Amino acid sequence: MEALKEKIRTDGVAIGKDIVKVDGFLNHQIDVKFLNEIGQEFARRFADVKIDRILTVEASGIAIAACTAPHFGYPPVVFAKKAAPNTMVEGFYEEEARSFTKGTVSKLRVSKRFLHPGEQVLILDDFLAYGEASQALVEIVRKAGAEVAGIGIVIEKGFQGGSDKLRARGCRVESLAVIEKIEDGQITFGGEDAGE
Repeated sequence: MEALKEKIRTDGVAIGKDIVKVDGFLNHQIDVKFLNEIGQEFARRFADVKIDRILTVEASGIAIAACTAPHFGYPPVVFAKKAAPNTMVEGFYEEEARSFTKGTVSKLRVSKRFLHPGEQVLILDDFLAYGEASQALVEIVRKAGAEVAGIGIVIEKGFQGGSDKLRARGCRVESLAVIEKIEDGQITFGGEDAGE
């Protein structure tokens, strides 16, 4: 998605060799108009799939999923919680996910009320690095007896191998921008986002 690459070039900041800061439009301050365009692009790329639910992780995935849902006819957006609230008293699916950016391990939880056998679930997230969060969501979907219709990623750091792991597990991955390398403050994009 050329508009996304340009947005990363103009508004993003490269930190070291493996971090891209895009908090000005994606995960701290949200550019809703631009996220709507991202949602349209996900709908274009997954137009061949019926989507019953969209699944993401709190908090940065929620805005992306909510802006994408209208383009699929408003399926429910479900987000995995990183902490079990007191209100989550019914059963839930749970998987661990490591965040290499934050250096933490979270337990992702989704209430069993919100995922059902046979449903087609689209997983969306802002970043894909090593694929830990997406792999945890895949496991949650499969535990529920539902099907992973695909995984949509806004920004993939291709050099960290997450999409390869997910594809090896039989998942379709569509990344809107794939970063090949980050060096000397420069971001180089790769050609894996061939859906353009």
